[in-house]
Amino acid sequence: MSRLVAIGAAALVLAAAAFGVTAWVAGGDDDATVAATTAPAPPTRLRIIFPEGFTIAEMADRVAAVRQIAIGKRGVTPRLTRAGYLRAVDAAKAPARFRKDMTRPSLEGFLFPASYEFTERTTARELVADQLRAFRQRFGTVDLSYARSKNLTPYDVLIIASMIEEETAVPRERRLVSAVIYNRLRNRMPLGIDATIRYGLGIPGTKSLTKKALRTDSPYNTRLRPGLPPTPVTNPGLASIKAAASPARAVDYLYYVRKPRSTAHYFTADEADFLRKVCEFGYACD
Repeated sequence: MSRLVAIGAAALVLAAAAFGVTAWVAGGDDDATVAATTAPAPPTRLRIIFPEGFTIAEMADRVAAVRQIAIGKRGVTPRLTRAGYLRAVDAAKAPARFRKDMTRPSLEGFLFPASYEFTERTTARELVADQLRAFRQRFGTVDLSYARSKNLTPYDVLIIASMIEEETAVPRERRLVSAVIYNRLRNRMPLGIDATIRYGLGIPGTKSLTKKALRTDSPYNTRLRPGLPPTPVTNPGLASIKAAASPARAVDYLYYVRKPRSTAHYFTADEADFLRKVCEFGYACD
């Protein structure tokens, strides 16, 4: 082989390597034959974010929305679909430690809200498994000793956490709302949390609750029924789970009402004071 041909063949190998191509070179004195095989393109890395407080239905809608973005803007078609996600949720089981306390086979509450990476090859079953794995890891860090001292199960804590997630926008209020729930449970008072009614009837937060809805005989109507609803009503984040396990101590609050033009609440232990504030804030006056 001439020196010139040898140099040219070597350069071709180096160039091929630079572009991720595997090359085999053979030649004689006057020719060089190159057979190159391009490696398969790596899967496109995508991301989906499930905010704290999303329900299963909202997570399924988010899967559908992210899929359309991947198709339209990234040029890839994920295997994930809304229907596939819902089927995977229906097929999956709640973590074993919770099952004995569940009256309904629902994964609501167990699909941990977070950011998840996936590719166009990821299946719905794999995504749901990732969410359940994240839930087990996060829930395992929570101290349940105080809740157990009040005869609450881990599933009870998760249900309470889901209500806290719906009721609070100000982080420091999570443990206060938790205390209200604990105090009302202790006093055998209905919790009166409208988010549970909305969940049971499928009424979004953008629509007002009618008097008929408030009177509906549903297991999720915590205005009429004492105790906890049968399942979580959202998928809560870790902060709400921790607040549910450890409410504010030495707090006798039984009522709260949102302050006007604010996301914060006014808390009180006195019903008359609560009703005055409801009127003062412009919600209703009897």
